[in-house]
Amino acid sequence: MRKLISQFFKLYKIMYRTHTCGQLNIENKGQKVILSGWVNRRRDHGGLIFMDLRDRYGFTQVVFDPSNDKDSHTSVEAVRPEFVIKIEGVVRSRPKGQENADLATGEIEVLADKIEIISRAKTPPFEIDQDKPVNEELRLKYRYLDLRRARMQRNIITRHKMIKLVRDLMDREGFIEVETPMLMKGTPEGSREYIVPSRIYPGTFFVLPQSPQQLKQLLMVAGMDKYFQVARCFRDEDQRGDRQPEFTQLDIEMSFVEENEVMAVNEKVVIQVLKEIAPQKEVTTKPFKKITWHEAMSVYGSDKPDLRFELPLFDVSDLVSQSEFKVFANAVKVGGVVKAFKVPKGAEMPRSEVDSFEELAKQHGAKGLANLIWKNGEVKGSIAKFMSSEIVEKIKERGDVEDGDLVFFAADKFEVACNVLGVARLVIAEKMGLRDSNKLALAWIIDFPLFEYSAEEKKLVSAHHPFTCPKDEDVELLDKEPAKVRAKAYDLAMNGCEIAGGSIRIHKPELQSKIFDCLGISKEDAGSRFGHLLEAFSYGAPPHGGIAWGLDRFIMLLLDEPNIREVIAFPKDQKAKDLMTGAPTPLPEKQVAEMNVRIVEKL
Repeated sequence: MRKLISQFFKLYKIMYRTHTCGQLNIENKGQKVILSGWVNRRRDHGGLIFMDLRDRYGFTQVVFDPSNDKDSHTSVEAVRPEFVIKIEGVVRSRPKGQENADLATGEIEVLADKIEIISRAKTPPFEIDQDKPVNEELRLKYRYLDLRRARMQRNIITRHKMIKLVRDLMDREGFIEVETPMLMKGTPEGSREYIVPSRIYPGTFFVLPQSPQQLKQLLMVAGMDKYFQVARCFRDEDQRGDRQPEFTQLDIEMSFVEENEVMAVNEKVVIQVLKEIAPQKEVTTKPFKKITWHEAMSVYGSDKPDLRFELPLFDVSDLVSQSEFKVFANAVKVGGVVKAFKVPKGAEMPRSEVDSFEELAKQHGAKGLANLIWKNGEVKGSIAKFMSSEIVEKIKERGDVEDGDLVFFAADKFEVACNVLGVARLVIAEKMGLRDSNKLALAWIIDFPLFEYSAEEKKLVSAHHPFTCPKDEDVELLDKEPAKVRAKAYDLAMNGCEIAGGSIRIHKPELQSKIFDCLGISKEDAGSRFGHLLEAFSYGAPPHGGIAWGLDRFIMLLLDEPNIREVIAFPKDQKAKDLMTGAPTPLPEKQVAEMNVRIVEKL
């Protein structure tokens, strides 16, 4: 009896498809098939009605011919784009000359003899069958429709492939994936955290992790040796193109390693990812370059330099320290620098465009930009009258300046001057068409400063986090010149973006105490914030280090997308809001009260 019932349901069950919309080809000619999907386009050719049926796998052209089946032809007249339909029909060759080489199904079409409307659709707020510019707020509000578009499906599928590939590669290298908690103790690591109130313990809070930093170090103490995780991370920060409140990183930690070993295994994995995910792009740096932080800033004006082109900065501090231009002379006198950047053929730039760089400099913390212009054998520009012919000639020689070139100058603290000209360098490179998206230039940036000065807190703070190990040869500087200490830290830069960053960690308690002293963290405060980690280290901690990849940003770059929202299925907007669901939203008073939280007006 049970067997008969099973056969009955097998015989009469509803079948929505025998194939996907991207599966059929000339080998299926003559077969009876069932397809289901969304109506992408509908074209009425005076009797014959053609329809492109779409699903995640591709498109199939369907033909409705009244001479073949009048009922289906009549039914399809009511069908509009984005209706979900099911059709039955026979696969046949397309007429000669009407094949579509751009489609996997381009040699065939399905002659329909039956149609069923599964679901009707309102007219979408934007066109889904074409990749036309659409207001981003509208796209995010109707993200489920936006995700139907071919470009977005490509992005999400590529993201899946990359993450699967990364998991397989890490497994092959001997790493194990360990999931870490989403509810954590608040231990500030530099960014503002999202806070989760505890209902069970009134007045106490969890936070959502900025990263699994301390947990992955504890896994090294636990003897896991090689850990990785595709980790969700959270930061309550102001948004920009390559930031989101929640993001995904590839988190990695290794025991008994130094910097070169961490970089080597990551470089191996990155090269394989690029080969598999972006084979059309040319990697111009094999092996990846290694550049010190100081060199990157000094030559390229960035700690994540774009190496697809040259246009280097050069230093003229010694040449202008005694010039009549007091801005330059005074900057050098107080320990600053005067950096310069040559714009080839920049003498042809309109005055308004040259002036725009002045505003750009102010937006990035500088007081302004000076300039000299070599044109038709003469030297002009905003500071020409303050420069002797001897100094001008030396600048020309040092910067390899030719007639028709323009040189910008920034006088300030080292980092400010370099950064401002680094931004100008990128703007000029974009204008000159030097940032070829089909080329990938990667470099390890090493020897970062261990500390940086916080003007807000008026003290030294960690450039990375307080568990970053200093260079062995710089440890003695901790007592007398901590600002000069370099870190065992390394970032991986690609095409002007940081795609990964990490460091060797401190595992010796006495060195950790010295770092806390430099940061002004008392023993009591250290115990309160990091006591669990320090306690773990007292039971024998191996030397260890790691790195984290910004997966969203990495995928964004490989797909040539302008921001990471384009590679995340359901992102927040630039104000950290979810336009699709309306979050964040108020909660019922009863639910808020249960969490022992009281809503007050913003201070």
